[in-house]
Amino acid sequence: MSGSVIESIYNERQSRLATVMEKAGFEAVAINAGPTLFYLTGLHFHLSERPVVGIFTPQGPVTMVLPELESGKLAGLPYPVLSFPYGDDPAGWESAFREAAATARISGARLGVEPRRLRVLEMRFLESAAPGAEFLSAESLIAALRMHKDTREIAAMRQAVAIAERSLKDTLPLIRSGMSERELARKITTQLLRHGCDPELPFQPIVASGSNSANPHSSPSDRLIAEGDLLILDWGANHGGYFSDLTRTFMIGRVDPELKKIAGVVSQANEAARAAVRPGVAASTVDRAARQVIEEAGYGEYFIHRTGHGLGLEVHEEPYIYAGNPMTLEPGMTFTIEPGIYLPGRGGVRVEDNVVVTDEGAETLSTLDRTLFAI
Repeated sequence: MSGSVIESIYNERQSRLATVMEKAGFEAVAINAGPTLFYLTGLHFHLSERPVVGIFTPQGPVTMVLPELESGKLAGLPYPVLSFPYGDDPAGWESAFREAAATARISGARLGVEPRRLRVLEMRFLESAAPGAEFLSAESLIAALRMHKDTREIAAMRQAVAIAERSLKDTLPLIRSGMSERELARKITTQLLRHGCDPELPFQPIVASGSNSANPHSSPSDRLIAEGDLLILDWGANHGGYFSDLTRTFMIGRVDPELKKIAGVVSQANEAARAAVRPGVAASTVDRAARQVIEEAGYGEYFIHRTGHGLGLEVHEEPYIYAGNPMTLEPGMTFTIEPGIYLPGRGGVRVEDNVVVTDEGAETLSTLDRTLFAI
């Protein structure tokens, strides 16, 4: 990607932030290390004991408070930035925040933050540095920016899906009865990295066999995969900071006929929900499309979670596809479709795809077969 393109990306995003900030009545937004700071600046920082905060105002340059050891990341940025680095002695950190707050003029300001991201650590430094500032949630404002993916973001997600799919295809021949869930999780992780997944996975793969598959968020255990099991694999890849999140369900040898039946119902529910996705439709309508199929089959009480969640720089972000959500779907929104049926003590089935809303309807980024087949 050329320097001019990179410059336009971050200048454009910061400009759009300034516009929505002014419209919402925010005088500044403070973002700590995480996906939104990366989205706005291209800078990646891990959350650690050393705070990192970017302060954005409608007119001024980006104001950064960060450790001295991270300041090299600011060299050559295609947009103006004022940095306030600090050393290893925590006694000097407060002064860096005060200088940054004075430069950005945020004392007494209406200051937008991300409540689900901002830690007490950064909050206390900002409170001390900006007396009288009113801390307000800017999550809906920021979500409105990040929900609408551009062609570059969708291309990255498409590649993340391709990496995940190739990884599964090379993992399937390695699965055998008697293998533990943990061992299988290690193997699919290895394949993800082998096929080009960035080192930081979106999440640790879920491998759930037998009765464990009735728990939607089961963690890989020492349970041995056995004949007659349903096996859920939920995994994803990271490409350039953008994620995929897929789930497929398999049977180990022959399984109970009812378990095969619910697999067919879930596949139909997945198809119905994906068919319902298009611009102008409420998120709740998509959820209803999946839920109706499962309810009509007599398994409504066993579909115990929402139909999907937004996907991008985070594995869970806006929009959320659940009953009662009136949010209208718009082009560029990306999310999962993942209905499931979970029979306690017996087993469960989930089929998860990644979709993007287009001008005409929707595109399913994932292509793997959605039917239950034997391993």
